[in-house]
Amino acid sequence: MESSRALLYCAGGGIGDSLVASVVARALRARFAVVDALTLPSHAEVLQRVPDVDDVLVDAGESERELGRRLSSGGYGACVVTWATPRTARVAQLAAIPVRVGQARRIYSFRFTVRVVVRSEDGDVTSHWSDILLDYARAIGCDTADRAYRFVPTAGDEAQARALAGAAQRYVLLNPCNAVASRRTWPVEGWAALARALRARTGCRVFVSGSAADAGTVERVVARAADSEIVSIAGRTTIGEFGALARGAGLFVGITTGSMHVAAAVGCPTVGIFPFQSDYPDRWAPLGPRTAIVRASYPCHRGDTKERCRDYACIAHLDLERIAATAESLLAC
Repeated sequence: MESSRALLYCAGGGIGDSLVASVVARALRARFAVVDALTLPSHAEVLQRVPDVDDVLVDAGESERELGRRLSSGGYGACVVTWATPRTARVAQLAAIPVRVGQARRIYSFRFTVRVVVRSEDGDVTSHWSDILLDYARAIGCDTADRAYRFVPTAGDEAQARALAGAAQRYVLLNPCNAVASRRTWPVEGWAALARALRARTGCRVFVSGSAADAGTVERVVARAADSEIVSIAGRTTIGEFGALARGAGLFVGITTGSMHVAAAVGCPTVGIFPFQSDYPDRWAPLGPRTAIVRASYPCHRGDTKERCRDYACIAHLDLERIAATAESLLAC
């Protein structure tokens, strides 16, 4: 008799990767009554707020054998590994889960019983990553027509968000940070100008967000903006509280990052900025009821990558008019 339980193993990347991968849990419900998720400690809070996931387990870095033994007691009939590594492949095998779905064309792929070729490896740069990941579920007869991920803040998240917003009845969120924002070369002039433009066009307070590690960058943006209604909230929210704050916001504008996906998932009008020529905005666009993207327009230097750019000139010279017009088009809906 087939087990009624499945496991989504999404332990890698950023929080946005795990949130996007959560659509696979929804697809697995076509065959399984219970779908749990196994993820990294820093991603657990995100998946605990995804209604398509029943329980969230944490890969805390114990030995592969210990983790496999822990999972083997779950009675899982299938495991879908969306972030394949030697560790995740071995753990699924050690857990003795009979159906193990993972990426093909890797030296460890033999550990998966069902191997899926990731479309992006064959040059696909336009399919959304959620649809690419659903290929894993489709390989075992599961699918969903709805590939928009969901995030539901708790009552506690909502209370903390209201306390943080304070007297601000109307506000917008701006996130100028992603994984490379901690570099000292990250320019703040473009973001400060965008913050002032959003303040002028919406008449709302602008909360500039980011993680605790981003606080220095955010404080420089706020200082350069020089407006008492442009305020840093970097490091002052959990991801759940940020989601609640976004649900009450009139608008989110930010660079492609996990917070962009969370904002879209809670229904906030979301503008995703993809400033780098190496970005794939069709693949990583925010998915939600009211979203839009702003594609790269500034020419990169030859050989530049997002991680190794010499000056991030595209950030210093954000196309303010195009971003503001895109934001206003969402607000007019």
